[in-house]
Amino acid sequence: MDIWAKSISEARKIQKILRKKVIIKSLSFEPEYICGVDASFSESHIFACASLFKLPELIHIEDSIVKMKLEFPYIPNFLSFREGKALMEAIKNLKIKPHVILFDGQGIAHPMSFGIASHIGVLLDIPSIGCAKSRLIGEYEEPKKERGSFSYLYYRGEIVGVVLRTKDNVKPLFVSPGHLIDIPSSMEIVLKANKQYRIPEPLRKAHQRVSSNLKNLFPK
Repeated sequence: MDIWAKSISEARKIQKILRKKVIIKSLSFEPEYICGVDASFSESHIFACASLFKLPELIHIEDSIVKMKLEFPYIPNFLSFREGKALMEAIKNLKIKPHVILFDGQGIAHPMSFGIASHIGVLLDIPSIGCAKSRLIGEYEEPKKERGSFSYLYYRGEIVGVVLRTKDNVKPLFVSPGHLIDIPSSMEIVLKANKQYRIPEPLRKAHQRVSSNLKNLFPK
């Protein structure tokens, strides 16, 4: 099976097949290395970064950045087919394999229960977490204003994630397990990866790297 679709119909089929492989379970070990990934785009290319940090100190270890030709358009709910190949390559190029990966996107809090965190988590067989800045699906009550406060995100009567406050008096994040991790473990990891900002440090670093000086990083 070709895991990278060329059309929406192919993408739907792939999602339906791969989502059966998603495993939601408690993380049974203390992760030492955590990675955040993000992507940026030019008209014809995608730039992907994997930024690796060491826990519990949250020390920045290394970044891996790749450039690839864009092969799939932006279509809501199919983000992994646009970004996934490049993100996977960036992760694989890290000198140290991450124990957990954070995605600026969704895990099971997705119309197909298979967001980018689930998709890439399954393909790499690594615990993965969706850590989005905005809601894609579901209903929730606003959590309290203090860091660590949360409320459950419900979709079709089921809990698919949490709305988590990572900093006092700032907008919460929408956290959902992707693969090989559950909701409580996902919240714990996100808070451990968070310092003084709303966004966890590995995701902030990955975003900074692909959002600046792309022409300098990849001259023609």
